[in-house]
Amino acid sequence: MTHALKTAMIFAAGRGERMRPLTDTRPKPLLEAGGKPLIVWQIERLAVAGIETIVVNHAWLGEQIEAALGDGSRWGVALRYSPETDALETAGGIAQALHLIGDGVFIAVSGDVFCDFDYAKLHEPAEALSALETPGMHLVMVPNPPFHPKGDFALRDDGTLALDGEPRYTFGNIGLYDTRMFRDLVPGTRRALTPYYRETIAAGCASGELYAGRWENVGTPAQLQALDQELRTR
Repeated sequence: MTHALKTAMIFAAGRGERMRPLTDTRPKPLLEAGGKPLIVWQIERLAVAGIETIVVNHAWLGEQIEAALGDGSRWGVALRYSPETDALETAGGIAQALHLIGDGVFIAVSGDVFCDFDYAKLHEPAEALSALETPGMHLVMVPNPPFHPKGDFALRDDGTLALDGEPRYTFGNIGLYDTRMFRDLVPGTRRALTPYYRETIAAGCASGELYAGRWENVGTPAQLQALDQELRTR
């Protein structure tokens, strides 16, 4: 097991249906806000936090992503690509990309999340996860947005996550995972991460933290336009 947190994965394989017609000709992670593609904001933040290798999975118009981002050298990272013919969802995407991710604990984040979260804060929980005999996870939770008022999971005072209880928060699509969790999933299998969350939390192997800063899951053209205006006036 490696104890240093050096690798991240950005999920960029989704079709971005709610973003149409913008995503008819361009993959969602390349849509721009503040003069920069959404995915580039993520790459820059990960690079600042000491991440050296970033794996990007893609399906819809994926060749555009590779052409736009290249090898990652301009951000001081190594970008590796995991093409999917049809999007394999999150857990399936991880299993397909394991040969690129390597062993140990890694960050995974959605390519359409915009946030000011400091990824360097994940080094400490990554160390704790690396020391566990049973593979676990650490999830970054956010205050419940209006469209998801009941949240996803409860965050206890001791930093563990629970399926039931209060206070409940929404998963911010930023997580730490142990590659051992996905070794049995055959590459090419379509599978979401949701059952993994529920099983790991039920087993008492999931920790979490609350991030109350700037965070948005950019889902619609109107949201993208508002974010663009905000970033341009920053």
